[in-house]
Formats: sequence, C-alpha cells, structure tokens
Amino acid sequence: MHRPIDEPPTGPLPPADARPRPPLPGPWHVGAQEPDPARVDPLVLGALLARHGWRRRGGAAGRYTRWTPPGPGTGTSLLVPESRAFPDSEDLVGEALTALARSAAPSAREVLVSLTVPSDEIRWWRDVPQGPSGEVPWPVQEQLRSAARQLLLAGALAVRGRAGYYGARHRRQAQASLESFLVATGPSGRGLTAFVPVDPGRPIAVRLYHALYAAREAADYQRATGGMEAFDAAVEAGVSRELTEALIALVRGAEGARIALEWAPAAGVPEGCAARPEPVEFSPGDLPALREAGSRYLSDEPSIPVRITGTVVRMRRSGPGGEGTVRLRVLGGAEVPHIRVALDEESYRTAGHAHLLGLPIRVVGRLESRGGFRRLTDASGVVPVQVDEAERDRLLKSLQENLDFFEEACGSDD
Repeated sequence: MHRPIDEPPTGPLPPADARPRPPLPGPWHVGAQEPDPARVDPLVLGALLARHGWRRRGGAAGRYTRWTPPGPGTGTSLLVPESRAFPDSEDLVGEALTALARSAAPSAREVLVSLTVPSDEIRWWRDVPQGPSGEVPWPVQEQLRSAARQLLLAGALAVRGRAGYYGARHRRQAQASLESFLVATGPSGRGLTAFVPVDPGRPIAVRLYHALYAAREAADYQRATGGMEAFDAAVEAGVSRELTEALIALVRGAEGARIALEWAPAAGVPEGCAARPEPVEFSPGDLPALREAGSRYLSDEPSIPVRITGTVVRMRRSGPGGEGTVRLRVLGGAEVPHIRVALDEESYRTAGHAHLLGLPIRVVGRLESRGGFRRLTDASGVVPVQVDEAERDRLLKSLQENLDFFEEACGSDD
C-alpha cells in the first residue's frame, strides 16, 4: 500500500464502515494513472526492474530483453526494448506497463511508483522476531514506521541548517517538506520503503546519505576510542540529536537495523554520492554511543540572540501587578511557531495593550535551547508593531473569537 508517510492517527477510530480501506494487494490500485509510455525511458524501466529483483531472461539481442518477477514461479514476463530506436518500442513499453499494473507482485507497484514520479528510494529493515503467522506484530510495524518518519524529519531539518539540536526550530517547514513522500511496507512487515520525489525531495535524501555514514563512522570511533569528537564533527554532515533519537528508535528492541538509499535512475547520481551506496547498519551495541551523542547535542547547543515579532495569544501572572508571562505566536524572527516570554510589569502591560488593540509586539532576547527553543529569556525592548488595517482587523477578530485563551490571572501556560 502506498500512502503519504505520516504519524499514527490519534483519537477514536471512525466506525468500521466509515474507515477508508487501503488498496487490496495486487494490481495497481484503481484510479491510479499508468505512466505515459512515450515518456518512459526503456533504460530507466530496465534499471528499476533489476533494482526490485526482476530477473532478466534474455530476449532478442540488441532489440529487447525479457524480465520475470521475483519469487517462485515465472509469473507474467515483460518485453522491454533496449532503446527507443525501434518503431515498436513505445508499444512494447506500453504493454510492459499494463502488465505491471495488473501484476500482483508488490515490486510491480513499486516500479510503477518510481516511473510515475521519479523518486529516490530509502529502505529500512529491522531484524525482529516474527509472530506466529510469520508476520511482524502491528506494534513492531508501527515502531518501524515511526522511526522512519523521525529519520526523514531529521534529514529535512538538516537541509534547513546544521545544528546539534533543533527542538521546535524549522519543524513546521520540515514536516511540510515530507508531504509528497510515499511509503510502502515490505513483505512480513520487517521492511519499509519511502519514495522521495527528486523534486523537491532530493536534498533530503542527499543529506540523509551523508548524515547516516557520518553517524556510522562516529559510532565506530566512539566504540574504538571512547571519544566523542567524531560526533561533534558529524554535525556538519547533518547528524543531530533528532537523527540519533531516530536511530535509537529504529534499533531499540531489534537485533539490528539497516538503511539503504537508491537514486532515481531518471535523475542520475547526485554529486558527492556513491552510485550504489552500501546499506548502513546499526546494532544494539551502538545505542550507548548514540544516547551519549544525543545528550551531548542537547546540552551543547547554545541559546540564540533573536528579535521576534509575534502576536500575544495568552497572558498570565499571579496577581493584579508585577511581572508575568506571555505566549506569542511567532510571525518573524525565529523558526518556531510559538514562544513563551517572561516580562517585567511595564513590558507585560505594553503586551496587553497591544493585544487589545489588535497589534503584534516586537521583543529582543535569547531563544533558549532548554525546552526545545520555545522560551525567550532576557527579554527587553517590548514595543507594539504597526500593521495595515486588514491585518489589524484580522487580529482583532481572532481576539474576539478566542477570548477564553486570553488569560490574565488564571489558566495554564504551556
């Protein structure tokens, strides 16, 4: 089944008859459009068939090759032309695509996905015990899926800038960059494949390539010498606390785990990367080094001086006077959605007046890494920011619709 990779749903499930049903195993799911034969390069089709385990069985030399699916038996065979030079090449490609669409082999659907949207492929495997039926239990599959998503998110964060710890920074943008990715579960639930569209996902795949090898080398260095210097240097390659946490989640409870990357044949090999990267493997023996690195990244990431513009969405103080805390929805100055700021009495009063007038405020301070860069300390220079009438009206309307969240002396502040 192919679907956007995302976190597991929360809350109660809908009634059984209202739940969306996944495509049945087998043919290319109903409603999906087959790739256009005129736009499919036979060399790319052959490379994808070979990647997904199809076997080449000969054919007319210099004209076409015959391919059969992996697994026992022969199944449907495909005739794939060697090039577009022959008059019937487009017809042969079209017949091959139709046969793939009707094939029950999971690899056939994966080939069609990569042809429809040229994609790099990232594969995960976990060595875990099988259930009584030979399948991996559902919670174990969810653990694999969650760890894979964490790893993709770590790569997306690293594309936006290098840091040992991101916390809430860049998270919305990084999550949005994963929306076009597709995921397929491997046989027995031990594996998972993410299809990363070359446009716009290749930078994430490339960053993960460098980060995974850097993490592997750093873990080897730590196990051999006890030193953590290699993890410090690995930040420049994209290693972070978010990535080490993802690897820990992938390995925990398993005998080992592997991650492999394969580049889209239609797009070629990215600069600075191996054409056929070897899978990167991690084992339970790597967990102490990964945990120590994550703790090191968390404690070493410095606070950041910022000047933030935001709208007040919550206010709280213990009495009618004195200092208080406000929560801002960030409009600019930091790559976080919300921050909490402790203000003295005068600044707190300024923030309240600005909010009642439908105006955002600007404040200078330091964005603290503790708590995930969600708190501003040493705040000063609180001033209202003028906005155009349309934006002011929108902010005032938001205030009127959310009065319950505007608190002066009671309620929670998270």
